[in-house]
Amino acid sequence: MDLNLKNKFGVITGGSSGIGFAVAEELAREGVDVAIIARTKSRLEEAAKEIEENHDVGVLPIQADVTDKGDISRAISEIKSATGRVDILINNAGTGSNEDILDSNDEKWQYFWDLHVMAAVRFVRGLVPMMRGHDDAAILNTASICAKQPLDYEPIYNTTKAALVMFSKSLANELVDDGIRVNAVNPGLVRTADWKNTASELTEGKDMTEDEYFKQIAEEKAPIGRFAEPEEIAHFYAFLCSPLASYCIGSTYYIDGGWLNTTV
Repeated sequence: MDLNLKNKFGVITGGSSGIGFAVAEELAREGVDVAIIARTKSRLEEAAKEIEENHDVGVLPIQADVTDKGDISRAISEIKSATGRVDILINNAGTGSNEDILDSNDEKWQYFWDLHVMAAVRFVRGLVPMMRGHDDAAILNTASICAKQPLDYEPIYNTTKAALVMFSKSLANELVDDGIRVNAVNPGLVRTADWKNTASELTEGKDMTEDEYFKQIAEEKAPIGRFAEPEEIAHFYAFLCSPLASYCIGSTYYIDGGWLNTTV
């Protein structure tokens, strides 16, 4: 299926690994030139090289910490200097937390608020002027099933991802007349480095391997009985970015292998 994305320009935060990298590569496969934003220079350069070698598109790697306002401003300036046009924005950067509410200090709450919410707000403010006037522009915000169905060990993650879902809905209403479609995506179990880190933390000192943890969680949580691969999630992102999804506005889409336990 031709998603009619060729020659568009997309920006993906957290684009060097996990879901972000898979989305960047999927968009590149459809002919989208991409800017990928990540903190770690070595992985960023590897990711950019891999996309360039596998797909005939332009790749702009930008090293930035999206919790830092100055880094975001610099990233936006680099994008503006490179192209001046943005058709797709994927606010994807994020990670799990792991804490108790009563033991969590203000600094930890602020860090995740900046990472999951304010980074999206700041990129939207900076890039939407470059998205106006183009045919069917799209913004996708990576939230989480935890925004609706929380995990007990990461209340800060649950809270900030829920806020990102509401931000997405509010933004969709604000930008619909500009022809910019905004949606949120709530992935469930996806085999990423972030989940691997969680598995390592939660199995430390226990008689359980990380693979056993993955198997147990998948069987407990998802009726499908397995984790998704990032590429499976990326296919859906690419569709939502395309003109074929032109009636998809202001919604939150679960891609969770049946994990969500409510329809309300």
